[in-house]
Amino acid sequence: MQIVKHSLLFCLISVSMPAAAETVYVSNEQDNTISVIDGKSLTMTATIAVGRRPRGIALSHDGGKLYVAVGDDDRIDVVDLKTNRVESAIPSGPDPEFFAVHPDGRRLFVANEDNNQASVVDLPKLAIEQEIEVGVEPEGVGVSPDGQLAAVTSETTSMVHVIDAQSLELIDNVLVDTRPRMVLFSPDSKQIWVSSELRGTVSVFDAGTREPLAKIGFEVPGVSRELVQAVGLQLTPDGSRAYVALGPSNRVAEVDARTFKVLRTYLVGQRVWHIALSPAGKRLYTANGNSNDVSVIDLDDQSVIKSIGVGRSPWGVVVAP
Repeated sequence: MQIVKHSLLFCLISVSMPAAAETVYVSNEQDNTISVIDGKSLTMTATIAVGRRPRGIALSHDGGKLYVAVGDDDRIDVVDLKTNRVESAIPSGPDPEFFAVHPDGRRLFVANEDNNQASVVDLPKLAIEQEIEVGVEPEGVGVSPDGQLAAVTSETTSMVHVIDAQSLELIDNVLVDTRPRMVLFSPDSKQIWVSSELRGTVSVFDAGTREPLAKIGFEVPGVSRELVQAVGLQLTPDGSRAYVALGPSNRVAEVDARTFKVLRTYLVGQRVWHIALSPAGKRLYTANGNSNDVSVIDLDDQSVIKSIGVGRSPWGVVVAP
């Protein structure tokens, strides 16, 4: 009987304990700040001052730091998330726009928009390890989860450039649709996903052969074709779903990542730029550049549940546990 009582008490405590809430970080390009959003209350709780024109952001592997590309200062700011202050800065090459953290946690791959290069940054040394020539106006950067490949998009050249992440040699240049923005590897490292802003498409390639596997187009009833612009990308950890930010159409598309079929779209804020999944995969957060807010999508209910005001021109977004 005593065992039953203790079991019942444990169940009641488990039910009553709130789930761990995530923290959302949003870069505000015009305010030179990072907005901090509490995932439980869905309110903004802090503002962090950083360098000029913050865009791409990413968490360190231990979750204790936030890396911020500040393009007008030609560096990556490092924010200590215990104090919410910039603790150091890393040279990045000119005008860093987007970057990716290598799975080893020791390197950043950075797109330098002004000099048509990708910089590889050694984090322990706080120094640029190598610069790799790519196409004109590099923008998006991705690194495969297995750590073998990196990829960089170039907006003007309309290519994705594939790099051996170990030797740091450029091994392939692949033509894609006009003005590619983001590049992402699938969780199993077997596919490369690339968004094209002006064509409003997402192209999927075999990561090993770079052969095309699919091209996904998007239509939004009542919205003109030129406003449907594919920008930010996210894939669920199990590889079953993809989410695509569709820019000034003010929509996010949900795609079956195995059949490449568009399942539905969500109406969010104005000119949705980048997007981020919660660690549990229950929510999607969107940075809406023209309405200066973040939309919160409940993916189980398939609905937008809140809009949260942030700074001016929110650009990048990441979610920490």
